Amino acid sequence: MKNLTSENFNPFIILGYEGADFFCDREDEVERLYRNMNNGINTTLISIRRMGKTGLIHHFFHFLSQESNVDTLFVDLFETKNLSDFIGKFASAIFEKFPEKKSIGKKFWDFIKGIQPVISYDSLTGQPEIKFNFVGSTDCQRTLKNLFLFLENQNIPIIVAFDEFQQISEYPENTEAILRTIIQTLKNLRFIFSGSHKRMITEMFQNANRPFFSSTQMMDLEPINRKNYKIFIRRHFNNHGKKINIPTVDFMLDWTYTHTFYTQYLCNQVFSLSKNNITLNDVKMVCNNILRSNDITFAQYRTLLSPVQWSLLSAIACEDGVSSLLNSTFLHKYRINTSSIQRAVKALLDKEMIFSEVTRETTIYHVYNRFLTKWLQE
Repeated sequence: MKNLTSENFNPFIILGYEGADFFCDREDEVERLYRNMNNGINTTLISIRRMGKTGLIHHFFHFLSQESNVDTLFVDLFETKNLSDFIGKFASAIFEKFPEKKSIGKKFWDFIKGIQPVISYDSLTGQPEIKFNFVGSTDCQRTLKNLFLFLENQNIPIIVAFDEFQQISEYPENTEAILRTIIQTLKNLRFIFSGSHKRMITEMFQNANRPFFSSTQMMDLEPINRKNYKIFIRRHFNNHGKKINIPTVDFMLDWTYTHTFYTQYLCNQVFSLSKNNITLNDVKMVCNNILRSNDITFAQYRTLLSPVQWSLLSAIACEDGVSSLLNSTFLHKYRINTSSIQRAVKALLDKEMIFSEVTRETTIYHVYNRFLTKWLQE
């Protein structure tokens, strides 16, 4: 872990989790997760990418670490493509969480030796990676069930978080049904199913024809409270002898739409300036530098999208969000062909170039990457 006491340490974390002091707000969300856990309720945590979903899980686990009667396990499913990958990631997470030197780790090692695992270590992170060579689907499902039962039979409740859980809907196996059958029998395990593809994860848990229908409490992660974010930002600047006024912080939050990753990134870059008095012009210079550093990447998007998709993406960015994509005034203004609009919208949603924000009154479409929004507006 970084030296968090160093004067040169940048308190605006972009990757990973460095402790409660560097995590902003989310007190209500932590309280809700804790209440669900105590009441035996599993949670489905939904947000668009980079809103701080994974950070919230780690922050909640940090909060739970202060209690001796519960343990936690985090499993990242983003790179998985089938049930075998799922089992490997699940086993790797258990092996890392409970190393062999711990009594539970020794039990787990004895357990998986009989399945003949292939264990390697990531050259960059040093984290264990476990794979299995299954003969057939029966062995695969039996191993999965035994992994859950291994955790279930420990003498302590365990909270298991499956991040990017929507990946299982893409597996060739009927993994949703397999997992639901196993999980509904467990008593000592609680689950957080986290997903960033809102349409897919919502379909999994709210469609009556899907195995996980109505089996969890849905929790949609919104942007951090603006007032609390302002206090957080100014506190960390002031703690390091850097002055930044409220109007400047307001500009930063406006520019990033209070979207967690982009706010953290902008604050990180502004904080790194070798100045003790941060002005609005300084922030605007950093914003411009961020966009210029992305020129090549963003320009390449144009070659990856059809002309209609690119025009629609640009139009949504320039309007800073659109509630009616079929509005004739909007289509005429940006010269978009009405007959192609439906296919273009679906393609941009599937590619996660745009996302939809559903309110009680309407559905608003936004460009997914907030820096790309600003770049297109230029």
